[in-house]
Amino acid sequence: MKKPNRLIHETSPYLLQHAENPVDWHPWGEDALNKAEAEDKPILLSVGYSSCHWCHVMAHESFEDEAIAQLMNELFVNVKVDREERPDIDAIYMRAVVAMTGRGGWPLTVFLTPGGQPFFGGTYFPPESRHGLLAFRQVLLSVSRSYRERREEILRSAKGLAASIATQDLSTSAHDVELGPRTLDQAVRKLSQHHDASHGGFGQAPKFPQAMILDFLLREYSRSGNSLALRIVERSLEKMARGGICDQLGGGFHRYSVDERWLVPHFEKMLYDNALLSRLYLRAFHATGKALYRRVAEETLEYVAREMTSPDGGFYSAQDADSEGVEGKFFVWTPEEIKAALGDEDGNLFNQYFDVTEGGNFEGSNVLSVPRDPDVVAHLAGISQEHLEDVISRGRERLFTLRERRARPYRDQKVIASWNGLMLASFAEAARVLDDDRYRQIAIRNGEFLLRELRRDDQLYRIHTAGRSKVRGYLQDYACLADGLLALYEATFDDRWFLEARAVVDDMIGRFKDSLGTGFYDTDGDEALITRPRDREDGALPSGNSMAADVLLRLAAFTGEAEYERLAEDILTVTSSAMAQHPLALGHLLSVLSFYLSPPEEIAIVGDPESDDSRELLEVVYARYRPGKVVAVGLPPDDGEPAVPLLAGRQMLAGRATAYVCQRFACQQPVATPGDLAAQLRKL
Repeated sequence: MKKPNRLIHETSPYLLQHAENPVDWHPWGEDALNKAEAEDKPILLSVGYSSCHWCHVMAHESFEDEAIAQLMNELFVNVKVDREERPDIDAIYMRAVVAMTGRGGWPLTVFLTPGGQPFFGGTYFPPESRHGLLAFRQVLLSVSRSYRERREEILRSAKGLAASIATQDLSTSAHDVELGPRTLDQAVRKLSQHHDASHGGFGQAPKFPQAMILDFLLREYSRSGNSLALRIVERSLEKMARGGICDQLGGGFHRYSVDERWLVPHFEKMLYDNALLSRLYLRAFHATGKALYRRVAEETLEYVAREMTSPDGGFYSAQDADSEGVEGKFFVWTPEEIKAALGDEDGNLFNQYFDVTEGGNFEGSNVLSVPRDPDVVAHLAGISQEHLEDVISRGRERLFTLRERRARPYRDQKVIASWNGLMLASFAEAARVLDDDRYRQIAIRNGEFLLRELRRDDQLYRIHTAGRSKVRGYLQDYACLADGLLALYEATFDDRWFLEARAVVDDMIGRFKDSLGTGFYDTDGDEALITRPRDREDGALPSGNSMAADVLLRLAAFTGEAEYERLAEDILTVTSSAMAQHPLALGHLLSVLSFYLSPPEEIAIVGDPESDDSRELLEVVYARYRPGKVVAVGLPPDDGEPAVPLLAGRQMLAGRATAYVCQRFACQQPVATPGDLAAQLRKL
């Protein structure tokens, strides 16, 4: 049996995957830094995550190799970091590698001075030189030799790079920039230039879903009636829904497509992608009424409920791309497998519909996709479309059952606060838009879990795994949790969720606000790193600053508190020109600006949330897509003020549930009938 290294005491599934490597791995911390200082060795920092395919490849090729491990142990202090646990460390040293090499990715491999300053790095290194990549053995020997023989030069260079990285996070004062719709219009024009009109999405391969960009464009269509924005959204959503990036049997989305057609995915499934995409498809259905978007949203939510939800209500973080050591094996099919399962006649139809061929589209097998419309397939097969749809429905069910018997991809069962906040918001919004109580109950259980397990002693923790909560929460965790709790309030109108959301935001302001400049830092600053990072760009998830601005503006609409709005304005102002020039990097922030520029529709309904007359009014409110609204419902308290200030001073008319439609707390006449409420909303 292999002797475990120090990682055996960790709870991160990714770190535990490396606990039996012959490498003398340390977790990030003072012990590793002190050892490097005492032994006068550079640090080899390796950053990855559990569902990262190339992380597994490098681990198998190098970290499990006795000879390479011996070199690493002799020459370096080796530190392994799970980027999902420590996004701050990942962000800092990813910036360094991008600055040194022009590119980044995972696994991230960085060499540091004992003081933590980076001086050389890259991503994946093979054990032997190939395809222009240096052999990892060669890198180890060369870096060690340079550190011994060119010490002063390396220390000077590392100090300069660390200072440059830290400069990016210095305080920035808000410029006197007028926030106006011109920024949004410029962003739409820029995005249209990057749009792939043939296949949807943006740019060329590899192609990522860009859910936040598409959500912004959908909002812009709603705000301004820009038909180009809607065309980009619809082309992208349809192509993704029919491509291999969408799991055609089990629902949910893979991480990205390796080609421009959305055909062959990188097979890992991430919770945050499915949170953002399920919410996007739900909103697209709400805006257009198209059944395809509803089906995809529901299938994505069902996938998460079925495969990514813990017994106590938390949402797991990821599923691996590999099973049995082979990328994509769980998801692909051959024509023979399908005909054996469905019979020749139905199997042939199924293969035609999902473009399954003998040659395959992925290493001799087939990722299922739908390149042709059902009526075209039915016409070519000489059958009715109804018969084809029946065959496809039965076939999907049968193949899904068979697929469930295969060896499943590894599932990372970490519960991450920010990712859960995003998924909570999607289930909560679906509960209200689709009037689905099952989704509401899933959202409530998740909210209860997060507040019970991750929000303790006035501290939000980022990670819950193996029964333990750990790692102090980051700005993104606080902001995304608040977002989910506000959505849960609007799904239930239970005051508890609003009060918890407001408490989380107030705590967020106290912990992360930059007292000398604008916006927020990503960390609370309690740990000594080479910089206190501050990220304003939206990546795979909304940045902490953009999500903070989002929840601050919504809280301002619920409460009338000007300070919430001012803090959000600071973030928008300092990034206004960047939003116009680089919209692909600021998708969520553009949505926040769109909300800000359309005075929020503050809708207060005084009545019992469960009564028939309140429900009738709510049906009017949710009859169409209204991204600029906040909704509060409740009865006047017997004494004192209501938990939600938007309801303060409101009364029922003649004992009936009564709606108040307001903007910036200036309200129209109260109304008690669905027709009158619909007329007021039309005027907005």
